[in-house]
Parts: sequence; C-alpha cells; structure tokens
Amino acid sequence: MMKSLGRATVIVLVPAAAGAVGLDRSGQSVEILFTEGNMVELTLGRVLPDASGTDTVLFGGSSTGNVLENFNQATLAVKYEFDERFSAALILEQPYGIDTSYPSGADGSIALGGTEAVVDSDSVTALLRYRFDDAWSVHGGVRYQRISPYVALSGAAYGPLDGYEARFDRDGDLGFVIGGAYEMPEIALRVALTYFSGTEHELSTRETLNGVSVALLPVPFGPLSETSTTDLEAPESINLDFQTGIAPETLLFGSIRYAKYGDVIVAPTFFDAVFEPTTPDSSLTDLEDGFSYTIGVGRQFTDRLSASVAFGYDDKLEDDLVSPLAPVNGTQSFSVGAAYAVTDALEVAGGVSYIKLGDAQAETGDDARAIFDDSDAWGFGLKVGYSF
Repeated sequence: MMKSLGRATVIVLVPAAAGAVGLDRSGQSVEILFTEGNMVELTLGRVLPDASGTDTVLFGGSSTGNVLENFNQATLAVKYEFDERFSAALILEQPYGIDTSYPSGADGSIALGGTEAVVDSDSVTALLRYRFDDAWSVHGGVRYQRISPYVALSGAAYGPLDGYEARFDRDGDLGFVIGGAYEMPEIALRVALTYFSGTEHELSTRETLNGVSVALLPVPFGPLSETSTTDLEAPESINLDFQTGIAPETLLFGSIRYAKYGDVIVAPTFFDAVFEPTTPDSSLTDLEDGFSYTIGVGRQFTDRLSASVAFGYDDKLEDDLVSPLAPVNGTQSFSVGAAYAVTDALEVAGGVSYIKLGDAQAETGDDARAIFDDSDAWGFGLKVGYSF
C-alpha cells in the first residue's frame, strides 16, 4: 500500500502558477512510469490568478486591473507493462503557457494598457523504461512539442512601439528525454532524475505597428518583408523527484526542477532592428534560468483513502524588474490533496493549491512602469486513474 500512496494521492498545482518559473505549467512529470501495472490517467486543472498592479507616479499611478487570465490545464497519460522489465508510457500535456492581458480604456493602465501576451503549447512524449532489477532502472524517449505565441505591446511605456503586434504561426519540433531511477520498494524509496532536451522552432511571423504591416513602414534600416521567420528555442530542463516512507503508511515526497529559460530569446525582425543599435540582445521575453522546489507528506488512512499536503517554492530573482508580459517574481504555494479508490481499478483524486505570487515591477527600458504586490492565485485539480 505504501507504493500506491505516492501515485495519484497528490495533485500539486504549483507549476501551474502563471509566471512561476519562466513559462512552466505542467512540470513535465514522468510519474506514471512508476505506477504498478497498466494505467491511464486524466488530469484536469483550473487556475485563477489575481495580479493587479499600479502604474508608477510617472504615469499617474492608475490601476492596471488584473492582468493574468484564468486558464485550464489538461494532461492525459497512459502506461503499459510489456513484462516485469519493460514498460512504456505516452503523455499528452501542455508544458508551457502565458495568458497576460492589461485592461485598456478609462479603467486600465496608462503605461501598459492593451499589452497582451499569449503562449499556447502542446506536447506528446513517448517513453520506454527498462528495469535492471528491483533497484535500478533507466527511462527515455522522444517528445514532439508545438508552440504558438502572440504578443501585443501597448501603452505609453512602450514609446514608439506603442501599438506593436507580432503574430506567430504554430511550429513543432522533436526533442528527447532520458533519465534513470533508484528504488528500495521495502521502504517506498525512489529517486528519479530526468532530462528534457530543448526544442528549436522557426515561427512564421507577421509584425504590424498600429495595424500597418512593417513592410509598408518607412524604416531607416531598409525595407522589410510582410512575413519573416523568428527563431525560438524552448528550454531544456531537469527534474529530480524523490519519495520515501518515513513511518507506517506515511510518505515524504518532493521534487527539484531546473529550467534553462535564459536561452528563450524572441526577437522578430522589426522589433530586433528597432533595438539593435542600443540593445543588441533585445527580446520580447525577459526570462532567467530558475529552480522550483516541492516538498510534502502523504498519509494513507484506509485501504481506499489517502491525503497529502505540500509546500512549493520557485526562485525569486534578486532584481524585482521583470517583463510586463509576466509580472511575477517567484512564488510560494501550499497544496492539499486527497485520493479515494472507488474500486480496485478506479481511483479519483482532487486537490487545491494557494499560490502567493512574488512582488514585481514591470519594466521597459530598465525602468519600472507598474508595481505589482499582494498577487496570488488559486489552483484546483482533478485526477482520474484507471488500472487495466
């Protein structure tokens, strides 16, 4: 029973906090590989963030309104055992995302009103696991990932780029996953390390300024085409997951995740040309590499009922100046979850997370334009697992 406690018991929605670590949403878990037998799992989540800021005095101190949109998450995972050594898993998820929108008009921000960023992604990961014995195993596979961003810059803080839009077509690329694990089943101990490669995307891009194609603008750096290509590298990442029994029917679990978001540079042709003379490394994004941590305890109360609590923490940058597209600097979260085995084959789990979003200052040109404090989010999740 101790091994089942570490499976569907916990729904920790920490990675779902908008802007938590770069673009992270799903956390790219491979937990299903370590379940017993054949399994299919469906996880649904809903996140409701509230990040309302205030323009700096330079822009009159008006309210920005809530700039982070509610969003949904869904993951479908299937695991199949061929024999006692070989197993496979297929995972469909939405690993990255942004939904930021600054209200405009009389009740919106003067500095940033109308600014918007949307990043949608989906991925399919196919994995194989080989167990050398009861202790050691390796796993790996391939991951096909698609990304589709959209960015609009609006407000007095953007100066000549007020009214800029960049629309990107969806593009996909193939990456790989590799990892290994050590287990001691008698004490429910497992330590698993998994590496996810980055993916490279060539996004067909259409840039406009106040609705006019950049191809029609009289720019000093030469004529531009109506459509260009923007290169985007999605980050590589590493997950370290662990669990161990610490008392009868009680499990300690946790994870450390590192994502190399400093490699994510988005510089469309016109945007890059405007900033090139003064800022050679210009980018619509302003992300840094970061770590996220989770630690929690699970407890099995009966043969069918178990529950857990968990605390999560995401790195806070030394500098509170952040991109207006993700006005959050670090997070702290508290999650509770419970699972109930309806039958021997069907298990249902639910969870809720409260996420405190770190105070931040939305900047352009390295100057604060809006101040965000007391931001937070609530996350709700439901997981259904069926053994076959």
